[in-house]
Amino acid sequence: MAALGRKTWVIPEGWIPPQGASAQEDPTLVPHETACLLNTGPRDAQVRITIYFADREPAGPYTLTVPARRTRHLRFDLLREPEPVPLGTDFSSVIEADEPIVVQHTRLDSRRDSLALLSTMAWPAD
Repeated sequence: MAALGRKTWVIPEGWIPPQGASAQEDPTLVPHETACLLNTGPRDAQVRITIYFADREPAGPYTLTVPARRTRHLRFDLLREPEPVPLGTDFSSVIEADEPIVVQHTRLDSRRDSLALLSTMAWPAD
């Protein structure tokens, strides 16, 4: 299959709930934001993510690889280098790749007994 997608994506809405289900209760229900990255092309995609905030300078770049013809689901709460993404803080992200990829944004909010799941396509910037 040919490489589908774009090289630059924007997720203007980001916020990781500071509380919710604990990892001891069920690790799959810990509140989080996820960027679902799909690389349909024949070459690995090298990806850089920059996180923007309302009241401070951006963080990043966070770097990762999405192998050729594979998907990778990246949880923002698990990013550690160059710094953790803060909980309970508004943020936006710009995702840049050296190969075309497709990006979808998902949030799991488990602060209440009835869980909320939000998912939307990121905006292709190029």
